[in-house]
Amino acid sequence: MTQRAAPVVLAAASGTGKTTLARRLVGDSDRYVFSVSATTRSPRAGEVDGVDYHFLDVGDFERRAEDGRLAEWASVHGCLYGTPRTEIDDAARRGEHVVLDIDVQGARQIRASIEDAVLIFVLPPSVDIMMARLKGRGTEGREDIARRLRSALTELQALKDFDYVVVNDDLDECISEIRAITEGQGEVPVSPEQDAEQFRTEIVRILRDEYDQN
Repeated sequence: MTQRAAPVVLAAASGTGKTTLARRLVGDSDRYVFSVSATTRSPRAGEVDGVDYHFLDVGDFERRAEDGRLAEWASVHGCLYGTPRTEIDDAARRGEHVVLDIDVQGARQIRASIEDAVLIFVLPPSVDIMMARLKGRGTEGREDIARRLRSALTELQALKDFDYVVVNDDLDECISEIRAITEGQGEVPVSPEQDAEQFRTEIVRILRDEYDQN
């Protein structure tokens, strides 16, 4: 019997570049398929329904969740996000790894429902680089960034639930590490606690000094 192609979960705090990683992973190999999530948030400029996200109203989203048509779903920053189960099933039938670009709440649900899923947490090289990426988007205000930093503190506590941790310092190297993990060609050592503690300490300092939040 042919082994089922395991889905690959990429999760991270905002400003880590995981969406770029997911797109490169899919674009560089026909063995990976990008999972298109469902969401209730409004489309951003240039986003296409069915390509970037399945854009749904709240009622439609909730019906799909109740019917079991979403493999995972969560409320993130005031909007609902979820993974249609068909995205996973269709890829598995084709022998392809579906790439799930989701948050840590969704990753926990995938872990509970899909035994062979590979969970990878992506860290930025530093908090300074993460902040530069967040501010460089030009789409979020001061309070939006502070909210994402507060969320990052919680997300970093979830590293223990992941199979692997990779650092997105060099894009090509990070892609190679993820493919090695998924395809069983190598093993990336995981030492999340030390890295996570350093990141949490720096984020707490930024929230206190730059955003007047304790």
